[in-house]
Amino acid sequence: MQDFTALDGAILVDKPCGPTSHDVVDAIRRQFGIKKVGHCGTLDPNATGLLIIVLGRGTKLSEKLMGDDKVYEGTIKFGETTDSYDADGELVASLPVMPMTLDELNEAAATFIGDQMQIPPMVSAIKKNGVPLYKLARKGIEVPREPRLIHIYNFRFTDYTEPVGTFKIACTKGTYVRSIAHDLGQKLACGAHLATLRRCVSGKFDVAEAKPLAEILRLSVPELEKRVIPFLKLAGT
Repeated sequence: MQDFTALDGAILVDKPCGPTSHDVVDAIRRQFGIKKVGHCGTLDPNATGLLIIVLGRGTKLSEKLMGDDKVYEGTIKFGETTDSYDADGELVASLPVMPMTLDELNEAAATFIGDQMQIPPMVSAIKKNGVPLYKLARKGIEVPREPRLIHIYNFRFTDYTEPVGTFKIACTKGTYVRSIAHDLGQKLACGAHLATLRRCVSGKFDVAEAKPLAEILRLSVPELEKRVIPFLKLAGT
């Protein structure tokens, strides 16, 4: 039987707006001198919330943990379409937003529930012939992308103050929420983009259990060890 150390497992980080998921991995690796560090599910730089960071032998479970369903909260701005489908991108179209109630918005959102084939956006980390799509997008190159099967369990707006709606969505892994925002804007004939996004849940883990990155980086190694979810507990989730 393998011997596991106190740093073989995972920690739950509440990622701030700004750094990439890889930036978070690098910061933890450098701060604590851990050779093997990874993350379970990319969050865009401007997205916040739950990021599962695997350490040591815990990295062997990254695929398992990455496959779990997710829950997000966020806001969508209607009337403006961007090339990246979110607030980071360049504005490509601006259209008037027709008056609509919260109920009418939820009627449109409900049409997305269930299985669907989603085409990943060009501004994404998916690779084409070894090159990330976002690097091609920066050069103005667009290439065909294979649609992927995703499932939306629930998609509902809790508030709408024109032109911004606040929503919650539960979905399978690999779902691009900004593509959902873009497609909803197309359906409503006014365009839209994802303004903010926060991951609340991944599998059995909740952001309420996570600690902000800045707080994690201030821990001593013994304090970090106390926050690690052990490998064997992770393997059984």
